[in-house]
Amino acid sequence: MIKLLIADDHHLFREGLSRILDDASGFQVVGAVSSGEDAIYAVTELTPDVVLLDIHMPGMGGLAAAEQLHKHHPDLGIIMLTVSEDENDLFAAVRAGARGYLLKNSTAAELSDGIRQVHAGKAAISPAMSVKLLDQFVSSQPAASPRPTDALTDREQDVLKLVARGMSNREIGVRLSISPHTVKAHLRHILDKLNLRSRSEAAAWAERQGLTREG
Repeated sequence: MIKLLIADDHHLFREGLSRILDDASGFQVVGAVSSGEDAIYAVTELTPDVVLLDIHMPGMGGLAAAEQLHKHHPDLGIIMLTVSEDENDLFAAVRAGARGYLLKNSTAAELSDGIRQVHAGKAAISPAMSVKLLDQFVSSQPAASPRPTDALTDREQDVLKLVARGMSNREIGVRLSISPHTVKAHLRHILDKLNLRSRSEAAAWAERQGLTREG
């Protein structure tokens, strides 16, 4: 049985949600309060497994309450149950220690599943908000550093690999079905692009980059 505490300043919503969850299998609503302050007190007194917090409540809001609850009850499952689709509220909730962020337009099944997920130590976020969280994560990642070989064309990389294997221009030409003159031109471009001075430097560079181990 998962013990639940509900904190929401809207009486009808709070009472209706309590009835829905009490009637659902595996849940017991041990308390329902109307503010963040009351939620903090009730958690100590009633020891719920999961608390459902509205974000915007008079006095101490859900975000501030979540931060305090997570600090003093780190094993408590915290879910923000809100109408807010503001990504800033989502990020603030995650920073405060919430493991769930569910919108109030969630179905009873979605809410029940989210509660079970959080109680099991997992995260539960409404799909519409998951996209925003993912977008934020992607945008915060540094751009991938270009590989040293990105400056070279595919053909130049082919030539460089064979140079590193000790092949002559003629042998490379036969392997790639191009003339020795074309091989020489490719090698000149390779040296210019990589700021190298000789064929041996190019071979050593290719070895360091692991090109001789490819294909």
